Amino acid sequence: MLLRMGFVAAEGLAPQAAAVWPYDTYHDLRWLYVYHDSVMHFLLWLGLLVVARGLFHTILVMLAWPKQVHRPAMWWLVRRNLGVALLVAVLVSPWALLSVAASVVSLSWVLLASLLPMFLLAPFLQRATVVDPWWRGLPSKRLVGWSLLNFVVLTVAGAVCWIVPGWWMVLIAAAAGMVNGLLWKQVVKAALLVPRARFSSVPATPIVTVMALLAPLIVAVVVAVVPGRLVRTEALLLDRPLPNGVTHAVIVLAGHGTRYDGEQPPDLRVQRFSYRGLDAAGQPLPYQPADTTISITDSVALLRRQVDQLHQRTGRKIALIGESEGAMVARTYLARDPHPAVDSTALFSPLISAGRTYYPPPHHDQGWGVVTGWQLRAVFSLIDLAGGPGKSPDEPFIRSLIDDAPFYRSQMMCPVPGVRMVAFLPITTAAEAPPGEYTGIPVYQLLGVHGYLLDQSHVRDILVTFLAGEPIHHTRIEYPALQMLGAAWQAPPLLISVNPLWDHYTWPDPALTKDMCRPR
Repeated sequence: MLLRMGFVAAEGLAPQAAAVWPYDTYHDLRWLYVYHDSVMHFLLWLGLLVVARGLFHTILVMLAWPKQVHRPAMWWLVRRNLGVALLVAVLVSPWALLSVAASVVSLSWVLLASLLPMFLLAPFLQRATVVDPWWRGLPSKRLVGWSLLNFVVLTVAGAVCWIVPGWWMVLIAAAAGMVNGLLWKQVVKAALLVPRARFSSVPATPIVTVMALLAPLIVAVVVAVVPGRLVRTEALLLDRPLPNGVTHAVIVLAGHGTRYDGEQPPDLRVQRFSYRGLDAAGQPLPYQPADTTISITDSVALLRRQVDQLHQRTGRKIALIGESEGAMVARTYLARDPHPAVDSTALFSPLISAGRTYYPPPHHDQGWGVVTGWQLRAVFSLIDLAGGPGKSPDEPFIRSLIDDAPFYRSQMMCPVPGVRMVAFLPITTAAEAPPGEYTGIPVYQLLGVHGYLLDQSHVRDILVTFLAGEPIHHTRIEYPALQMLGAAWQAPPLLISVNPLWDHYTWPDPALTKDMCRPR
């Protein structure tokens, strides 16, 4: 069906349809969270998926049951597998939901946070259909090994499905299904023939489930405190004067959650963009992290005034240097009648192919992803109660990515006439977007994570070279490989054509074309 639709962005998900628990349920729920348009449809399809999975797994377990072990009655297996199918759907739903959230903001650490619990839960859940009590004790080394092998098979098969042309994808998916069948046989055998589980009196599965629930918070903390020379990209031009070879005036747009205390850069040609605007003297106002949640449209209006003021004061050409949210603001500004003095833009850690899914605002009870939206609000509320960052899936910046998703999916990395552009991409961005031709502008791929650089001095030199008028371009050999290996674990994108709120956009859908920047 994916092949007939030309739905190339979702081809990497196909091998997961017959995977071992919990990867198969993770596959189902990601489709469901994206492609439902009412609460009733969500509940109906959820019920059908649970029943279908339970019955399908009953057949697989019966076929995989080792001959040397007595097999229970078929009806016992049916009841057990239906119950486990419902339980797995409940346990996996937060991570499938997080995967959908990752496709909205296009952040690799969010995608990683949705996958880590799969590693933790898989060996424990694979005992549930055949062992009683399955939730006590630790799984055997074999179960851990088979579950990890299943992840590797699904990852590689997803990459190959995306690479091969035409109907070869069907053959690869079928071959992956055969391997999944062999893995089912080994998993059932390993669960039944293992000696008494170690620590059999310990409720290991509930403990691991709690650990999985904490995984997203742990990943967020680790990303923030990675050791080494990690430096915020906005610091590249704010702590020292520009070289004489740079003739531009520069506006530096920092990312989401940053703050600014009002301190002026040492070079008067450099200004920090303020998410609160300018004071009466034309200087950027200090701002707090909460101020960065405003809509991109509001930020563009503030940037337009700041560009006008800086050009009027200096008489120079203007270069925009944006990081993360700042990159999105800069690129959107270029699409909305920019000042003719703006002729250079560098985008650091832009959100590539953001807005690949949708959920309506909170006062709507219909629309694609309506249940997804309500569940995300519940999850963020719990995180807020637990002392988390207190962000909301409905903050104006996030809604900007969702409401104008076709632009950010198909035009974000496209050239603008009369403007020199480059995108600095940390290696982690390879996992953030579907594989394919994701850019029409020069890129400089480098080591680092979103919003942070590992080698400040080197990147600053490259940026200064760009500002001085020299072309720059650098790609890493591992980048496309990582891009394809991540294809299996992203949520399927919502096709632009199915959402009536995106009807006024006429750009070709990258989910169907494999690339961006095609003409209208």
